[in-house]
Amino acid sequence: MIPKQHVPTFLLSAASDRQYPVPDKPEVALAGRSNVGKSSFINALFNRKALARTSSKPGKTQQLNYFSVDDAWYFVDMPGYGYAKISKSERERWRRQMEAYFADRENLMLVLVLVDFRHQPSKDDIAMIDQLNTEEMPYFIIATKADKVKRNQHDKQLHLIKDTLDLVSVDQILPVSSKERQGLDEAWEIISAVLNEEFVE
Repeated sequence: MIPKQHVPTFLLSAASDRQYPVPDKPEVALAGRSNVGKSSFINALFNRKALARTSSKPGKTQQLNYFSVDDAWYFVDMPGYGYAKISKSERERWRRQMEAYFADRENLMLVLVLVDFRHQPSKDDIAMIDQLNTEEMPYFIIATKADKVKRNQHDKQLHLIKDTLDLVSVDQILPVSSKERQGLDEAWEIISAVLNEEFVE
């Protein structure tokens, strides 16, 4: 079993596979659009105020940020995608890096894909899921900003995300609110199941 304290330590930022740490521990990655609330989710998940830097300027994370958790596994904050103001060459570099990461990172066990619960998933979100399906990489959808969606609209939004991303079931989607700390325990249950090799996609 994995430890329960979930103590994260920033390890490094990697711009290429040559900078990744040795793949000697299980790895869980976090992907999502630049404005989906990735940093807020990370800080809420680990109950830290500034583990990941939040910014009003999307696209701040341009490398893979590695955290060592409990000295037992890696948590990886991936570059935010879909940011219009970056150059085409930089966007292409990110795309190639992500494709290679999914295909070659042998210790990568799960990708948590963040989408905005308030909106229909974007073309970039669809492309991310298509890539993960191509690589046969296990993933789970985290729907952020759930506190901004009325309760009577949750079922509608869950099915909108399911249908847009061509998922099998709404059970593959977890509504989360970093502000209200909603869904964080369930997110940890998913991560723990993966690290304990009990996860079934």
